Amino acid sequence: MDYSAEESLEELATLVRGAGAQIAGTILQSRERIEGATLIGSGKVEEAAGQARAAGADLAVFDHDLTPTQQRNLERAFDCRVVDRTQVILDIFARRAHTREGQLQVELAQLNYLLPRLTGRGVEMSRLGGGIGTRGPGETQLETDRRRISARIRKIGQDLDTVRSSRAVQRRQRQAVPLATAALAGYTNAGKSSIFNRLTGAAVLADARMFATLDPTVRALVLPSRRRLLLSDTVGFIRNLPVDLVKAFRATLEEVTEAALVLHVVDVSSPHAEHQIQQVLRVLAEIGAGSTAQLLVLNKVDMAPVEAQPEALRRRLLAGTESKIETRAVAVSARTGLGMDRLLQAIDEMLPFDPVSTATFRVPAGDGATIHLIHQLGRVLEQRYEGRLCVLEAEAPQSLRQRLAKFVGAR
Repeated sequence: MDYSAEESLEELATLVRGAGAQIAGTILQSRERIEGATLIGSGKVEEAAGQARAAGADLAVFDHDLTPTQQRNLERAFDCRVVDRTQVILDIFARRAHTREGQLQVELAQLNYLLPRLTGRGVEMSRLGGGIGTRGPGETQLETDRRRISARIRKIGQDLDTVRSSRAVQRRQRQAVPLATAALAGYTNAGKSSIFNRLTGAAVLADARMFATLDPTVRALVLPSRRRLLLSDTVGFIRNLPVDLVKAFRATLEEVTEAALVLHVVDVSSPHAEHQIQQVLRVLAEIGAGSTAQLLVLNKVDMAPVEAQPEALRRRLLAGTESKIETRAVAVSARTGLGMDRLLQAIDEMLPFDPVSTATFRVPAGDGATIHLIHQLGRVLEQRYEGRLCVLEAEAPQSLRQRLAKFVGAR
């Protein structure tokens, strides 16, 4: 079951407000099939245009993707700018992207959306027009714009490939030090950044606006077993997330696809929680993370209308999905801190096992980097010096013991 028309319109209103606009009025139409020229039919166009003029609106937003022809026809009828849901999301992303990478990704999505919508605008670009064949100065300008945009798309693609290569290098460097990775994912405004801040002590922007944060952040986290974890906070998902955005944000979303565990954050206080889970699972499958282990983080339980056990909530929320991934659920409140200890314990238990045991490391006293690494990734119980050696008794994960095998028990 998908969103009802009313619920979908309500979400669109939230997006429009998030883009900085005010709602002057709404119109809902039910029809059996889409009208090719105007989407909603001439009668409804006249009614909606009249309502827009009466309200003094300078923008009309449709909760449906518009073809270039539909958009042009509607703009003529409304005598104001007409945009669709995808354009609103792109506008929000453009406002919220602060890093160079984020700005490139948004620009790429905008240009891919704009390119097919240049078609047919040649006459509008020149008063002379182009006659029957539309081969006038306007069409020349159109071709120039097309070439410029296509060249810019190629350039951004190359820049993002460089970003991907850089991320791959950073990822290999991180993997050289045996640290597990986990990524926060979920519907926009589910509370991912708030949970990230609670767990890591970071100061990532967290507010009630949709897509408040776009740029990925990675922080280290110490689990109850003393293992260290790299946790990343990524862009939120939404119903019908534009395909161009998913493609453009591929470099960012790789943080999710490369993670050993996905923390799927759900706003259990939302009446649409079940639908939002379905949308997130769909996007995770699209980006190649559909088979990654997931931990369902049931956020905002302090605001949920009915209290329930996490397992019962998990069964109810996943009842309408086809996901075959084995999941656990933890109920938390990022606002109050409730359940954060249980969340850390669950992460610890679900991550690929790296057993911790006591070992004796005998490291040259001058090798400060190795001594620091043992302190960083293990739990040092005793440290003493024997001649030129620093002897450390420490609880250390197997991966660290293997990496520093030449120092374990050495004389």
